Amino acid sequence: MSLLVDLRVLELLCARLCHELVSPIGAINNGVELLIEEGQDFAKDATKLIGESARKAGLSLMFYRFAYGSMPGALSDAGAKAREVALGLFEGGRVRCDWSDAVIALPSAWQKLACNTVVLAAEALTRGGTVLVRPAAGGANGIEVTAEGDAINLSAELQAVLADKASVDGLTARTVHGYFTAQLAVSLGARLILSLPLPNRAVFSAVAAA
Repeated sequence: MSLLVDLRVLELLCARLCHELVSPIGAINNGVELLIEEGQDFAKDATKLIGESARKAGLSLMFYRFAYGSMPGALSDAGAKAREVALGLFEGGRVRCDWSDAVIALPSAWQKLACNTVVLAAEALTRGGTVLVRPAAGGANGIEVTAEGDAINLSAELQAVLADKASVDGLTARTVHGYFTAQLAVSLGARLILSLPLPNRAVFSAVAAA
């Protein structure tokens, strides 16, 4: 898989990653301040806060290292690793991830695409819900990621990016992930297609050209 992206895209991806880490790292700092200012009275609560926040930050880093990072060659355990980091990212949150065993058998480059697509699906579930990760129908080489919940929220800007109707100069930290994911699909000889069959369902699919 070969993928070249504009420097602006890299800058926005870095900004997005930093944003993802601000909350758990800030919570760690708050826990440390509790220990310093309040002493032993708050030690148990502060220690719990620090531990949970550090774990959350670690899980986020592991996920985005896989989703954004370089994967030289084919990784024999890429499928299992992709599911592991995806489940870890949503641990304890309002979104549940259901990653089919059948997806694990796909090549490592498709695992990377699946992880990035999962983020798009999860962000559409502003009230929580379930993200289903399945292989493409009919035995084709590809993936299908479905977001199901009480409501689906996908901005017009993101939909324009996924439909290849936006320029790199117009990208923001909110839309750059969609652009990057769409480009990953293109590098695999596919196109990331969004469909909205129901008010409470969004389907992201990518299938390699025959």
